[in-house]
Amino acid sequence: MLGRTSPSYSVRTLRGYGAPRLGTLSGRPRSLLARAFARNSVLRQMDWILVVVVAGLSAIGILLVWSATQPSLIAAGDDGRTYLKKQLLNVVIGLVLMMVVSFCDSSLLRSGAPWIFAATLLALAAVKAAGRDINGARAWFDLPGGFQVEPSEFAKVALVLIIAAVFARARVDTPGVKSVLIALACAAPIIALVAIEPALGVALVLVVVTAAMVVLSGTRLRVLAALAVIVGGGIYAAAHLHVLKSYQLTRFTSFLHPSADLAGAGYNAAQAKIAIGSGGLLGTGLFHGQIVAGNFVPSQDTDFIFTVAGEELGFVGCIVIVVLLGIVIARALRIAARADDLFGVLVASGVAIWFAWQSFVNIGMTIGIMPITGLPLPFISYGGSAVFADMIAIGLLQSVRRRHRVFD
Repeated sequence: MLGRTSPSYSVRTLRGYGAPRLGTLSGRPRSLLARAFARNSVLRQMDWILVVVVAGLSAIGILLVWSATQPSLIAAGDDGRTYLKKQLLNVVIGLVLMMVVSFCDSSLLRSGAPWIFAATLLALAAVKAAGRDINGARAWFDLPGGFQVEPSEFAKVALVLIIAAVFARARVDTPGVKSVLIALACAAPIIALVAIEPALGVALVLVVVTAAMVVLSGTRLRVLAALAVIVGGGIYAAAHLHVLKSYQLTRFTSFLHPSADLAGAGYNAAQAKIAIGSGGLLGTGLFHGQIVAGNFVPSQDTDFIFTVAGEELGFVGCIVIVVLLGIVIARALRIAARADDLFGVLVASGVAIWFAWQSFVNIGMTIGIMPITGLPLPFISYGGSAVFADMIAIGLLQSVRRRHRVFD
């Protein structure tokens, strides 16, 4: 009897103290994978449609940047893949930043918003004092290896977070004048520091995002009406007190009559439309654009990257880019609609407005319906800071989505 019961007793005892069951070691990888995609895991809670679309846009951007920069690099005797490697590195780092922010709980982002805001203000002040001048704007810090950091791109992230945090802390259904004034007081120094770099295009994005988030916060109509009057007066004063420099005013007005000065202010817009129109329906193919190879469009790897898509990918390629950007904006609005708190609603809405306005302005200036303001196309244009800020914004969306209790 003892010989029959001892083995079963010993097995139960061992299992009681955590002894592995048969096949546990062999099944461990599968159990780790199961835990990684469990219903309450971070990976399961992420919006993978959004991730795939962003990855697709980034891949298109890498190819377009490579095509836009290769001819001039080869002509200069340099490595034609220089910007390909740099942009690929930018995207990889950006994806890492996206994942890190995605793993942060939205409550942590809310409590950290003032610190992010303060750090951004310091960076903007520092770049104005000790940054590098490029094309008349002091907006960049030089880093080893030929890389640069542009704090104004990260100002978009800081602005969205701080305004959302201000209204979320009001703890009322309808924010009052006090909350609106605090939000505007936080936005004003960021917008001012970006505007005096000058980075007017980014400053306009910040203004639009601020105005939209104030409206979406549920502020009373009479407060919004008063703000509209104040903003209108500020615009009138800026126009008549010569706050804007002459070249900035020229950029704003040249798109209305681009043919009036084709050798000057209207040159960029005219060449951009020629490049886009020459692509036809299907384009000339990557690395086969004659206008791209001739570098007739300035900044064709950054602000005017859409012209490269127009010539080499054609109308179909441009539509694909627009549709993918539209999906990103739609997913952001969907996350905003399903957010559990006001902070999440405003963060997701702010990101959606940011991407929508910036995409509209960038594409619009290449086809002649918007003034040239020097804004990159999200996920497509070359630039480390822009890519990092865009990816961080996607991380914010994922963090807000994770807070929602029901996923599909």
